[in-house]
Amino acid sequence: MPFAREWSGLLSGRRRRRWPALVLRAVEYGTTPYPPKVRRRLKILNVMALLIAVFSAIFALTYALEDFAAYRWAVAINLALVAAALAAPFLHRFNDVAGAMLIMAAEYAGLFALVALLGRPSGIHLNLIVAAAVAFAVLGLERIRLIVAIVAVGFALHVAAWFLFPQGAAMGATESAFLGRLYVNSALTAFAVTAAIAYYAFSLAERAEAETEALLRNILPEKIVERLRERPDEPVAEAVAEASVLFSDLKSFVPLARSLGPARTVEMLNDLIRRFDELASEHGVEKIKTIGDAYMAVAGLPEPAADHAARLARMALEMRSAARKTGARFNVELTLRIGIAMGPVMAGVIGAKKFSYDVWGDPVNLAARLENSCEANCIHVSGEVRERLGQTFEFRARGPTEIKGVGRLETFFLAGPREAQPVREAAA
Repeated sequence: MPFAREWSGLLSGRRRRRWPALVLRAVEYGTTPYPPKVRRRLKILNVMALLIAVFSAIFALTYALEDFAAYRWAVAINLALVAAALAAPFLHRFNDVAGAMLIMAAEYAGLFALVALLGRPSGIHLNLIVAAAVAFAVLGLERIRLIVAIVAVGFALHVAAWFLFPQGAAMGATESAFLGRLYVNSALTAFAVTAAIAYYAFSLAERAEAETEALLRNILPEKIVERLRERPDEPVAEAVAEASVLFSDLKSFVPLARSLGPARTVEMLNDLIRRFDELASEHGVEKIKTIGDAYMAVAGLPEPAADHAARLARMALEMRSAARKTGARFNVELTLRIGIAMGPVMAGVIGAKKFSYDVWGDPVNLAARLENSCEANCIHVSGEVRERLGQTFEFRARGPTEIKGVGRLETFFLAGPREAQPVREAAA
């Protein structure tokens, strides 16, 4: 029967693929209308509800197989817990605490009733402690008063169960090995759930710390992030004897943005800036900020670099190629203007809200002026940059140029890297 075997295999494969999807749907059931933070908490509640339903069903079966006549009430209580757990996700449609309150009420009532039935030697009262801890996970810290009340009720029920029920109503259980197994199972459940809650809490904390650090490293240089972590109360400010600064922007950006429209403009800028960021990382350059289509970067800080000017020169030459690629993708012509200057600068973290790592000093102002007075698709540099890189790069003199706020300066256009001269062989 090869066809039957193939069909059976196909069906079993579909079932294997279907089960994870069904579990995922059960975990997400009723959470869609809520914001992400609440959805995360409700998913935890749904997972706990599924676990309660599964384990309560197992316990009900265990009691029934052991002695249904003696433990019929234990079976009934566990089946009631199964029903409450399965009903909890359906209550999310009313509000985000209805399901949690049903679970907490059912667990408290069911566990207390089981201790009354089986006595404290069963260890079931240990789960009342865990149920109180679970309130933090399923209700969130925003409802701390409600959580405190739930914890207090759990403590009262635990103490009452200990003093009121030294022996259970099901007297046969007190003399059987079954009671010992119940205690082991209860202790195991309490330890496992407590460990799971602790693991979840620590994983959330570590994930939040990792996300915060990743965000900081996207905003600030890595060296500055480490400094803030080690000395968070100290201001971050430093003077650098020499660094290079680059400014760039797009020529005629406003009419270009008007023709593209808001969505396409943002998409185009995102593509362009992402290419610039990759170049900055490749050349060991620190991006400082973007303002619209303007891009500012520095080399030589926060980590000193002897070749800071050369790094920015190489990056600037490749930025024009990056702009052409972005322009080709969006069927527009992107023309860059770039200015580079060098000299002593200061840098530091500015602001308490939406803080940023910023750089200031004469080279910053000069680089911005050089970019502003640059010809289309050119790299306009100061005389100091030309003097530093004259042995390794080709330049074209622009002559004396009036720089706003500075005066007339000798400036140059960066043409490209200087080609290595062939070594002539000595005459024989």
